[in-house]
Amino acid sequence: KGKCPEDGWDESTIELFLHELAIMDSNNFLGNCGVGEREGRVVSGLVARRHYRLIHGIGRSGDISAVQPKAAGSSLLNKLTNSVVLDVIKLAGVRAVTSCFVVPMATGMSLTLCFLTLRHKRPKAKYIIWPRIDQKSCFKSMITAGFEPVVVENVLEGDELRTDLKAVEAKIKALGAENILCVHSTTSCFAPRVPDRLEELAVICANYDIPHVVNNAYGVQSSKCMHLIQQGARVGRIDAFVQSLDKNFMVPVGGAIIAGFNESFIQEISKMYPGRASASPSLDVLITLLSLGTSGYKKLLKERKEMFSYLSSELKKLADNHNERLLDTPHNPISLAISLKNLDESNDGAVTQLGSMLFTRQVSGARVVPCGSVQTVNNYTFKGFMSHANDYPCAYLNAASAIGIKKQDVDVFLKRLDKCLKTFRKEAKQEKSINEISDSNAATEQLED
Repeated sequence: KGKCPEDGWDESTIELFLHELAIMDSNNFLGNCGVGEREGRVVSGLVARRHYRLIHGIGRSGDISAVQPKAAGSSLLNKLTNSVVLDVIKLAGVRAVTSCFVVPMATGMSLTLCFLTLRHKRPKAKYIIWPRIDQKSCFKSMITAGFEPVVVENVLEGDELRTDLKAVEAKIKALGAENILCVHSTTSCFAPRVPDRLEELAVICANYDIPHVVNNAYGVQSSKCMHLIQQGARVGRIDAFVQSLDKNFMVPVGGAIIAGFNESFIQEISKMYPGRASASPSLDVLITLLSLGTSGYKKLLKERKEMFSYLSSELKKLADNHNERLLDTPHNPISLAISLKNLDESNDGAVTQLGSMLFTRQVSGARVVPCGSVQTVNNYTFKGFMSHANDYPCAYLNAASAIGIKKQDVDVFLKRLDKCLKTFRKEAKQEKSINEISDSNAATEQLED
């Protein structure tokens, strides 16, 4: 049926299945006589076993989705993986999706491939409208494709940074719709930025006949992000949405899924990929989904959502204890942030010092964002870089509840963060006491004089 099984398979069954696919490839035929330049020869047995002897990769020189006659097993693996992944994307909330394929590149390069495909449809276009998100790879994806990003600053609503729809439409009118390649929006992002207003952007794109590409990097694990894509496609225009394999399916870095609602356009993107490609990302995600089954993946999604609620409530308690606050970002379903206002005011370098303290205590993934940092990326200068705004009101710390997170991870993180913040408070008290003593001594000296 080409769908993800409801119940996961055991490892021996998966291995048997992969061996059956492998013996369909010509390099594994007993009497094979290869006289070409690429015959699936592997000198190391360890490497051959690591890839289950599926050596030929996927696709042909002209199309990553094409069937390779001398690699029937690898070709079948590719077709099955794309079909199973499509089933899981529908399961995760984008019911209207019609086509997708796994590409052996991470999210940034996959976005670049989408932009390069659109170039042929819109040869006059040179601009990409991009609601600002301070993440280098999605910015560089536009530069690498040879386009000029038009950065649209976000608007502050309460604590949240949201899409400035009026500014997007103003840019379209100023530049001319025919000169714009697409709108490049984002779902998954670090708080206090929240997912773009996808429905409204999709309507704007439909009204001005401009393509719309969505960076859905780690959005598959969030029903809210997937709902936004589903709704955007229903009321307006979304041409493609791109998601990472490692962030959503817990496999090694190196693959992404390009998906959309127009099968012919998604096929155009796959044909734009030059040459055949590594089968490793496809193999990894197929093994993972076969072992989980739909029931196992649904369970992981449910646990992630529960851990988000737990992290949110516990982080709020911790922030209150340290006279800080959990930033109010209800539209962000994955990432949270607590203010570091007192820390920032007490010591210029304290915020970045907190980040390094957490890292040396084996806390990974938490991001500390100081006020006013400036960074240049490909000759574009961003003020307040990492905070998605020129002047966000306070410094803060991010933490995310991503798929696979456990209660133990949350508890250990909170314990170590609490200890680090207490260290700063203790140092601040000592410094205050020293200052008070020195002030008192100075006053005594004045009296004696």
